Amino acid sequence: MRFFKLLLLIAGLTAVSAFAQGPPPSFSPSQLDELVARIALYPDPLVAQILAGASYSEQIAAAAKWSDQHHYLKGKALADAIQEDQLPWDPSVQALLPFPSVMGMMASDMRWTTGLGNAFLAQQQDVMSAIQRERRKARSFGYLRDNGQIIVGDGPYLTIIPVNPEILSVPYYDPRIVFFPPRPGIVAENAIHFGFGISIGGFFRPWGWGNSRVDWPGRTVFINNARWQRNWGNRREYAHPFVNVHRYGPGDRVPDRHELFERSERERNDEREGRRAPEEHHGGEDHGLDGGHDHR
Repeated sequence: MRFFKLLLLIAGLTAVSAFAQGPPPSFSPSQLDELVARIALYPDPLVAQILAGASYSEQIAAAAKWSDQHHYLKGKALADAIQEDQLPWDPSVQALLPFPSVMGMMASDMRWTTGLGNAFLAQQQDVMSAIQRERRKARSFGYLRDNGQIIVGDGPYLTIIPVNPEILSVPYYDPRIVFFPPRPGIVAENAIHFGFGISIGGFFRPWGWGNSRVDWPGRTVFINNARWQRNWGNRREYAHPFVNVHRYGPGDRVPDRHELFERSERERNDEREGRRAPEEHHGGEDHGLDGGHDHR
């Protein structure tokens, strides 16, 4: 029932543009717990970048498509493509492009992504607290522990740091399992799996990788070594400081390689259709306004 109410709340927020006028959203602690559950056990640098990127939720779908189209690019080749294609999205969204699975998850459930982004804009400290609550649950039930990919720091705040700071592995887990006590006789292991490590070394430093983290005591996020200060009140005009990442508008960017490929394919198809058209016209028949082409 609580989850159903959360979906209704997020659906209502999604219906309104992220830049529309109106009061900020208000999530209860239990709603925030459910909202952050999908990413609470991600490494801290990835959590920071996802929260920042989700605050530009209206850009996620297009960026996820680009990420999927370029999934074969890695390292320097991917970083070069991001720069060369003069992408129009905020650098915080571009920072997620090396992670097609993350982009796909966010794009496949825009209600959740919009809700997460709005919560981060309006209740940043509450979101941080919710992530800590969920981590405590997974830790106490035996699911969250050190392994070959992450180091779990215990203390006043639970940190999740990659073993290799230049390699990030995305964890896969079921929130319906890892945040609840295991059934009697069930050993709490292998509930969290990790995908292949993704290199976020020097090539991706312009997008904040290597210099992004969560300040848990201060319950805030640092991107590119600068405090993320975009919030519900200044979301229209605030621009986070990124180094060497230009924000291209619709009028000053060039089409990326997939756009050029799709355009050339359409042009070739149009040419082929144009060459066939005379053969398809017989006896001066009236084929309608479209010149005789049946597009059904």
